[in-house]
Amino acid sequence: MFSILIANPKGGSGKSTLATNLAGYYAAAGRKVMLGDVDRQQSSLGWLTRRAASLPAISGWEVKVGEPTRAPRGTEVIVLDSSAGLHGKKLEALVERVDRVIVPIQPSPFDMAASEAFLAKLFEEKAVRKGRAYVGVVGMRVDPRTRSARELESFLSQFEVPVLAWLRDTQLYVHAATQGATLFDYRPAQVARERESWQPIIDWLRISEGRVG
Repeated sequence: MFSILIANPKGGSGKSTLATNLAGYYAAAGRKVMLGDVDRQQSSLGWLTRRAASLPAISGWEVKVGEPTRAPRGTEVIVLDSSAGLHGKKLEALVERVDRVIVPIQPSPFDMAASEAFLAKLFEEKAVRKGRAYVGVVGMRVDPRTRSARELESFLSQFEVPVLAWLRDTQLYVHAATQGATLFDYRPAQVARERESWQPIIDWLRISEGRVG
């Protein structure tokens, strides 16, 4: 079973966008995927209630940190959407149970400042230090050619963490979310630019999972 945590202590950073679309990718690929929601707002589980039965199936899972939980039999991939303000024992408990952590960050001074202490703490977690969980960052709502992107890369250099991808600001994510859909539920030609942006994230996860090619 392969597990991914989407985490950033700042609200509105794009966690649910990443989590739902990753779950959509795995579902479209024919994998049995659980979308675990650790957020009290239950944004991801709310999104699932709008998902049409005709789309590839994604199962929902309300995860309560500190309580024993086990994914249903046959689950192949778990994607965990975490809450704002994640820190301390809750962060440690989640990182201990996953293979990969993806941190979405927007390239603004406020977002970078809010993420700095979190990233420092994340790299202190035993699972990360021991190489049991690996961390990557996704730049959200940004064009990689802009000064903002360069400033975010400079900020992240202190942590030696890879920027996996840059996802631009587009209403496509909003439109898909209102229908419980993802990029991977559209015909490839309709979302070619966005899917190209996602490919480095998918490649990183496939290599991590040992599914190359």
